[in-house]
This record gives sequence, structure tokens and C-alpha cells, in this order.
Amino acid sequence: MQKLNWLFMSGVVGGSTIWMTHFIAMLSFDPPLAHAYEPTLTMASLAAAIGVTILGFLITAAGKPGFLIEFGGVVVGAGIAIMHYTGMAGYQIAGRMEWDPGYYAASVFLGIGFGAVAMSLIARPGAPLRQYLGIAALILAITTMHFTAMSAITIIPDSLIVTSNDMIPDSLLTVVVAIIGMMLALGASTYAIDLQSTRGTAERFRYLSLHDPLTGLPNRVALGEHLQEMISRQKNDAPGIAVLSFDLDRFKDVNDVHGHAAGDAVLRGVAERMSKVLGEGEFIARMGGDEFVALSRNLAGDHAASAFASRLIEAIIKPVEWQGKNLLVGTSVGISRYPADAPKPEELLAQADLAMYRAKTVGSNAVRHYEPAMDDAARDRSALAMDMRQGIERNEFELYYQYQNNSLTRDVIGFEVLLRWHHPVRGMVPPAEFIPIADRNGFIHELGDWVLLTACQQAACWKNPLRIAVNVAPGQLANANLATRVHEILLETGLEPSRLELEITESGIIADHQNALRIIRQLKQLGVKIAMDDYGTGYSSLTTLQNFPFDKIKIDRAFIDGVTTNRQSAAIVRSTIILADSLGIPVLAEGVEREEHMDFLLKEGCPQVQGFLFGRPMPLSEISHVVNRTGGERSCDEAAQTEPETIHIRSAVA
Repeated sequence: MQKLNWLFMSGVVGGSTIWMTHFIAMLSFDPPLAHAYEPTLTMASLAAAIGVTILGFLITAAGKPGFLIEFGGVVVGAGIAIMHYTGMAGYQIAGRMEWDPGYYAASVFLGIGFGAVAMSLIARPGAPLRQYLGIAALILAITTMHFTAMSAITIIPDSLIVTSNDMIPDSLLTVVVAIIGMMLALGASTYAIDLQSTRGTAERFRYLSLHDPLTGLPNRVALGEHLQEMISRQKNDAPGIAVLSFDLDRFKDVNDVHGHAAGDAVLRGVAERMSKVLGEGEFIARMGGDEFVALSRNLAGDHAASAFASRLIEAIIKPVEWQGKNLLVGTSVGISRYPADAPKPEELLAQADLAMYRAKTVGSNAVRHYEPAMDDAARDRSALAMDMRQGIERNEFELYYQYQNNSLTRDVIGFEVLLRWHHPVRGMVPPAEFIPIADRNGFIHELGDWVLLTACQQAACWKNPLRIAVNVAPGQLANANLATRVHEILLETGLEPSRLELEITESGIIADHQNALRIIRQLKQLGVKIAMDDYGTGYSSLTTLQNFPFDKIKIDRAFIDGVTTNRQSAAIVRSTIILADSLGIPVLAEGVEREEHMDFLLKEGCPQVQGFLFGRPMPLSEISHVVNRTGGERSCDEAAQTEPETIHIRSAVA
């Protein structure tokens, strides 16, 4: 419908212009004889000009890309001739008009011919110059047809012929032409204003579609277009293009601690500073969240790309002031290069991402260039992720147990439950390889559930009622149904809640303090014990110890290893034991491997220990002599048959 409206409007404007051109020329003709214009035929010529022009435009529009395009031009040219001769039929003069057939035929031919050429140039695809040539051809169709047709007229004065009084004189026709001309001019002006407004709106829309509203930086779509353009313009002998992928380290902490307004302030501040350090041929875009990609052309080598990365890092790590606070973030940068690493934009971006993840393993503000081996590592991780899901069904996972001992008596007081994977091809896969993958792809929920259920089933069968400690991943702690699921497992397995200890890292708490506190309080209502794992490696804030009801603090092995050689490690361990003792929370030291460690821990009053000095992680079969020692605990069958008391979990608020 919109197309038909445009064709109708174009036909009206075109036909009116043809009619005006004819009658302006007729007003300029001014013969020495009395003359006037018959109203009906004069207006009929206007209607013919408009109607036939609309018909010609419709035929041309419907005929793409066939011969009907030119046929539509023929119709337009014929319309010019029909308008002319209809108007001339209404031309009344005090004399007789005689026509020259040769000029008459030539005028019609010129109108039709130039009309066909005009529509062909305008409607068929080609260079913009064709449009202007088409307009020129249409003007020639009008003018050559008119003046050739006028050359065909010979006026012979005749005093017997008198013009009627009800005819349109020159003065009135001049007014009519002027009015139509003003209407066309007003329409053209309105169209120009509307076109300019539409273009402005389109440009604004395009800008918004290609830019991030928060930072003003180009977005992912703009990056794709710019990178493709850079590759297309790259000459064979020119230096390569560098693609830098990076995100902001500790940005999530800023959001969690200070709120999203602070996070937005950091993004805006960092984006503004990075934009200021960009040089010629450099480009930066925000991909979403805290992820950015930068591009640079004409880089002679890895050193130049690294220098560009260093400039960006320097801009990022400066503090961002917000409401009187200095907010600090870092970054890790991965670099890929065209054409050395890949020929396609999507491959370059993927490789830069791989290099960035490798940089993160080194530490904050690190830079790493893409290496083909990274692809192998990524494919290896993907294969492990797929194998993991089948591993549970194929019984490839097994629980191992490591002793937890009383420091004074060295008696076994419990076990930490550890997961091992017997891969059918790779053999024993270390947890450090598959646990992060499970965490990233969300499989940690299913895997963690299997570990908890299996550990409780096995422990419920022991005759010696020792406690088991099971790790809870941050993703599991974020699950609002964790306490409900733990309760279901306790009911299903018959394990006493007091024998289950869940180990939680502070990184799992910091993401959402209120939610974590609510879930931990629900777990405590069940009678389950809660331990803070890896104390000293994360935030380890006193506020966390004050607000969360921990039953145990586990000092990370990194500090225990250095207690005899490093004064700082010794001071941290000593202070933690004193602090925990004052709070009434037992401490367990991990990574105890030598008697020197035990001497230090006994001296400082650490009540519980765990480490290779007492035993490495072992499968269930190798600890049976400890867990099945004679005692009063019920058998596995008895545990399964006897359900513990149902405990209703209520919502605990901070």
C-alpha cells in the first residue's frame, strides 16, 4: 500500500509538472491574435497528464526487471503527447491552425522515445549517475515533444473566428498555473522537510543500534562491521590487525558490595579513559556486561599489540571515584592477530577470548597472545564437559576420603569427602580440571547433588559414626532449594544431621550475603554443621565471621606450608587461631604434611588437623577398618529403614 501511495503521489507531481511546463510555454507563445483556452479541454489535459503518468509509473514499477520498464516509459511519453494535443485542442485563437504531419509524428516519437530512455535509466539498477541522466531524459521528452509539436502548427489569421467570452484568458491561466506551481512547491518543501527528518531519525536509530547506551562506546554489532571493514581494506603487504578481548576483574565485587549504580559508574569511567588513549587506527567496543574488545591496525608485531594492551590496562586500573569512594578494578587481556591467527572475524574474536581466559590464570592485569595450543585446550574442556554428564550414568565417579584428626590425640574424628573421576580413556582426571568446567557449564548442581547423596548413603552404613565434610560450590549455595534438598537426602539415607558438615567458601557468600545467610540458617535448623573453607585465601573479613553462624574455620594449606619458613604465614595462622578461639569456633588446619607443622599448630593451640602426614585421600574400601570399627551405630539397612525426625524448614531472615 505504501508503494502505491508513493506511485500515486509521484504520478500527480510528474503529470502536474508536465502540464505546467506545457502551459508556461503556451503563455510565453503570445501570438499577435486574440486567443484564449477552452476550460473543459484545458482541465482534461491536466487530468490526462496525471492519469497517464500514474499508469506509466505503475507499469514500470510492476515490470522490474523486464521490458515493461521501458514500456512504462513509452506510456509516460505518450501521456505527454496526449496532454499536449488535448490542451492544443482547447486553444482558441482568431485564426485557423494547420498541422504538419511530419512534425506531428516526430513530436510523438520524441516523447515516447525519451520517455522509454528515462524510465530505463531511472528504474534499472546502476550507478547514481543513471538517476540524474534519467531525469534529464524525461525533461527532454517534455521539451522536445512540445517544441516539435509547436513547429507543426501554422496559424492563418481569420477575422471571422472570434474567441468566446467563457474562455480562460491568459491572465486567469497564469493564476491557475501559479497556484498549481505553489502547491507543487509546497509539496516539495514538505517532502524535503519530511525526508530530512526521516534521515535524521534513521541516523539516530542507526547510532543507537550501533552504540552502547551506558558508555557511548560502539557495541557488538558495530564491532563486527568495523572488524570486517578493516579486514576488507587490509592490503597484502600491510602489518596485521590485532584483536584484544578483555573484561574487568573484581567488577562483580563492586556490584555486589556497592550496588549496580557503582558498577555503572565504573563502566562509564573506564570507557571514557580508554577512549581517550585510543590512537589512529584503534577502536574499542563494549560487548556487554564488563566485556570489551579493542582493535588496532598496522601493528608490526606482538610487541606493538602488547603496548596497546598496556595502554588500555593503565587506563582501566586507575581508581574510579564514586560518592567519595575509590572503586578499583583490574583486567586480563587476550590478543589474536589477523591474518596470522585466523582469516575470519568470528574466529579472531574466539581466539582472543581463549587468550584472555589463559591470561586470567596468570593473574590480574596479565596479557597473553593466542597460541594454537589454546584451541586444543578449549576442545579438551568441551570434550570433558560432554563426558562428565555420561560419567555419572557409567559410574565413573568415586568418592575418596581424607582423615581429619584431633591434634592432641591424633585420633580420626571425621573425613573430608573428595571426588575422583576414573575416565575410561584419560584415566584419573584431577578435580582441578573437571570441577571448574562443571562450575562454568552448570553441571556442578547435578554433580554436587550426586556427591552429597552418595556420601550420606555411604556414611549412614558405617558402624563408627564419624562426621563427613562435603564441599558446597558457590553455584549450589545460590540455589534457594539447597536446604530442602539436603533435608530430603538426610531423610532418604537416614544419616544423622549432626554427622554432616558442609564446607562453604567465602566467594560463595560474597555474591549475595542475604540469600547465603538465609540458606545457611535453614541448614543449621536441620542440625547440619557449617564450616568456612579455605580461610585466608579470599576476603576473609571479620564481618563474615561475625554475621554467619560457622561451626568451624578451615585454614588454607597455603598458609600451613609456610608457617615454619614465612613470618607472615605464621602470623596469619596464629591470628586466625586466636580470633576463632575468642569467637568459640573450632579451627582445622589443612595441608599438614610434616611434624614441624604439627609442632607449630600444637604450640598455637589448633585443635584439628588434616593432611598427608596422617593420610592421603583414599577410596571407601581403604578406610573400612576405621569406619566399621565396633560401636553402637546402626547398620546400613537399619539406617535406610529408620527415618530421622522430619524438620520443617522455615525462612530465616537476616
